[in-house]
Amino acid sequence: MWLLDKFLKSAVRKGRLIVTDHDGKTYDYGTGDSAETPLRITLTNKKAANHIARYPQMGAGEAFMWGWLKVEAPHDIRDLILFVTEQAGKPGDRSLKPKGKLRTAAQRLIAKADSINLRGKAKKNAEHTYNLTRALYERFLDEDRQYTMAYYREDPETTSLEKAQLDKKAHLAAKLHIQPGQRILDIGCGWGGFALYLARHYDVEVHGVALAPDQIKFCQERAEEAGLADRVKFSLTDYRDVTGTFDRISSVGLLEHVGTPHYPQFYEHTNRLLKPDGVMMSHCCGRAGPPGFTDAWTRTYIFPGGYIPALSELVSQSEQFGWQVMDVEAMRFHYSHTLEEWYNRTVQHRAEIVDMYDETFYRMWLYYLAGAEQSFRHGDMVNWQLIYVKDRSAIPMTREWITEESARLRAADADQVPEWRFAQDQAAE
Repeated sequence: MWLLDKFLKSAVRKGRLIVTDHDGKTYDYGTGDSAETPLRITLTNKKAANHIARYPQMGAGEAFMWGWLKVEAPHDIRDLILFVTEQAGKPGDRSLKPKGKLRTAAQRLIAKADSINLRGKAKKNAEHTYNLTRALYERFLDEDRQYTMAYYREDPETTSLEKAQLDKKAHLAAKLHIQPGQRILDIGCGWGGFALYLARHYDVEVHGVALAPDQIKFCQERAEEAGLADRVKFSLTDYRDVTGTFDRISSVGLLEHVGTPHYPQFYEHTNRLLKPDGVMMSHCCGRAGPPGFTDAWTRTYIFPGGYIPALSELVSQSEQFGWQVMDVEAMRFHYSHTLEEWYNRTVQHRAEIVDMYDETFYRMWLYYLAGAEQSFRHGDMVNWQLIYVKDRSAIPMTREWITEESARLRAADADQVPEWRFAQDQAAE
């Protein structure tokens, strides 16, 4: 315990944390306000303290997953992660990251190797992440199964996740500057919500591609049910194998999975697919600072092969293949509100998720959502939205078209906001 004790004595600057080790000994950190309830955790395994202290980010996540670290009521793991991130002196503070140049360099090299996503590995990674049971995703995502940031134009406290996700689709669609009769490629189409949205609102053909078999099967079922199967096609296809030409290309939540070694391939191939007067819009999680690396816990348990890019990486790589970046928008805090709602919905369905998988999986999922939320709330994570063109005349000179088209789309859907299928259960609780 001495190593973890030493770490916490220097790390805890605000609030109060009380740790009970496996042997019953209690350790008190910070001062805090005497009126506030201290955050209490219990270590249930004699290996827990050293496991956490050795590499806090990986060790803490695994200790919580395995039941070695318990957060005592009335607090939960979200409160603990918030407590830890609030100790940071500035956004993106590295207090929980590997210490020392050699250890940091080693993690960076390992992360770089993990991001090499050849076709077979890319498919395996996608299946790891997205081929979990549909019943899991429908219990924490919005009704349209948007597994990316929602767009809170209004107060997050009073705006439903369903409304915010609908507004997100309007915002993204507006940026594509779509014209009637165009062909659109949606790379990383997820469960098909955005592709179907485009087909409902525009006279266009859409081809959605992804690598998770169950996602594609679900997309095809949705297209048939909506009567749009003649205009919206979904296929289990690596984007690198797509042929033909398109007027518009969208990638929402894709670049995080491409891997930095493959950015040249991504930008070269999409440039080949897009017509000379076309537009490509990309939405992805990103770093507000310089390039970094994905932590080991996330790479291991949630997004193998994943990487959150800095803006400099996206722009410098795209420029090499004839792309011109015409619009950049940094979406701040929207994802933290989205993740908070996903976390609350997951907690609501604890019993069902444990039945689907087990307690270890449930705790892993909570840790992932809570950690991600705080990365966007108190860290250096944002969402980047970029508009790429080959020809600068492909879009209007000013940004008014985005605002005007988004407003038109939102007005068209004003009475179409879906209700989450579990909303009544949530209200009853």
